[in-house]
Amino acid sequence: MTPEQLVKNFQRCMDWEQRYLYLIELGRKMPQLPQECRTDELQVRGCQSQVWIEQVRDEQGLFHFRADSDAAIVKGLLALVILVYQGRSASDILTFDMNAWLTQLELQQHLTPTRVQGLAAMISRIQITASQAQN
Repeated sequence: MTPEQLVKNFQRCMDWEQRYLYLIELGRKMPQLPQECRTDELQVRGCQSQVWIEQVRDEQGLFHFRADSDAAIVKGLLALVILVYQGRSASDILTFDMNAWLTQLELQQHLTPTRVQGLAAMISRIQITASQAQN
């Protein structure tokens, strides 16, 4: 699913309750990270909930992610981030304007400050790894 398709899907929701339900559905559809991969090394700091992101770079230099969270809405937010960055190069990850895209979703003003902070931590974790891969 492309970032543009996700924006359209969010816009089809009639109200914020539907958007939250869609977010939770995205999280449910995301494959679970196996228990043995839920390590301290993969855990994202700065999230109130427990979040793990596994990032693998393939031979073509494209990033692939597996991730999980113990909270339904946070897992949905994680799914959004993963859907945007999945299969992209380090350069694509670093040049994609995630803040502008999240503004299109009108998402951040409907999240608690701790969820906004956690979302920023997830994005930062992926961008830092992409930046390190470029250097």
